[in-house]
Amino acid sequence: MANVGTKLIADNRRARFEYELLERFEAGIVLEGTEVKSLREGKLNLGDSYCVIERDGSVYLKDAHISPYSHGTHANHDPLRTRKLLLNRAEIRRLIQRVREKGLTLIPTRVYLKHGWVKVEIALARGRKKYDKREKIKERDVERDTQRHLA
Repeated sequence: MANVGTKLIADNRRARFEYELLERFEAGIVLEGTEVKSLREGKLNLGDSYCVIERDGSVYLKDAHISPYSHGTHANHDPLRTRKLLLNRAEIRRLIQRVREKGLTLIPTRVYLKHGWVKVEIALARGRKKYDKREKIKERDVERDTQRHLA
């Protein structure tokens, strides 16, 4: 994502802790006008959000909270509405195949602007067990301690 012309809007750091991210995809997203303006202000929370694949083969982002636009009127959007993600047919077919595997789910990991377009990075993920999370915390602590000793 370190391309020229990209600006990070939101990052789902919790997803990297709760899940083992296996494969990432970039998707467009269908938004209303006030949602885009609100996103440009950075008013997005991906905390409890997830993606689902409907029977018609469409991928949707659920429970992503985009706050109402600060200068909006009565025509502001619903903050928790379900939003359609735009992927090509081959990517959707691959996602359907992989999600059928036991324990795999689709999680949004970050939202960013790329050349003026809002993009969502989604990842195929497998949930971590409690002992895996503890191991991850230990690794992070050891890394932090070694950095302190080097500095």
